[in-house]
Amino acid sequence: MPRRQWFDDMYDEPPPQRGWFDELYSEGLVTEVLRPIKTGKEASVHLCRAGRLLGGGLLAAKVFHPHQARNFKNDAMYKDGRVILDARTRRAVAKKSSFGREADEFFWVAREWEAIELVHKAGADVPRPIHQGSKTILMEYLGDEEGPAPQLRDVPLDPTLARSLFDRLMWNVELFLAHNLVHADLSPYNILYWEGRASIIDFPQAVDARTNRNSRDLLGRDVENLCRHFGRHGVRTDPGKASQDLWNRFVFAKL
Repeated sequence: MPRRQWFDDMYDEPPPQRGWFDELYSEGLVTEVLRPIKTGKEASVHLCRAGRLLGGGLLAAKVFHPHQARNFKNDAMYKDGRVILDARTRRAVAKKSSFGREADEFFWVAREWEAIELVHKAGADVPRPIHQGSKTILMEYLGDEEGPAPQLRDVPLDPTLARSLFDRLMWNVELFLAHNLVHADLSPYNILYWEGRASIIDFPQAVDARTNRNSRDLLGRDVENLCRHFGRHGVRTDPGKASQDLWNRFVFAKL
């Protein structure tokens, strides 16, 4: 099926409400929301036309959905080790008041922005972050007018390309950990392939390896997901050994 036809069939739905993007319009960052790129319970991503301030061209806007519409499983696992310094906010979140729920909503937006900004500056293969709003993150768009870059799971790989991409993705996992970060939801579903390059997306569930007690297990799951996928393409790696080696080097500050 042609990529454009697949794109149109997959996302045949009404245009998004303009209210979602008011702050992007008002600041001149976006002049037009063209169509959805990806929809889900946690968030949706939309293709936008950049404003003159950003030089025109195409951008991706990720909009986080309200808590009741989201489906982040085991929220507590990813929030473990989180410190809320402001006492009022901390009490409101604990009591789940309306203000506390709003603060909790913002946690996911802020977490993704902080994570992607951190690793992008470090040289990781992630989309370039551009702007953080209260419920929206504006970032580099991977794809063209015909449609978005495909997920890694849909990319045919020969053994040579598979090995090259696997090694590069494991390098990214190591780079994240060297900056105290575990993606915590890494899989072929949130790795995009465009023009010979794999780019990692979707960081709201990323955790701080220094403070989150689940970080070792989450690292192991990320590595296991990569090894399982690339194993189907002839790349043989022991995920347990690979993740343990990474963790040992992190613990002993040898990354």
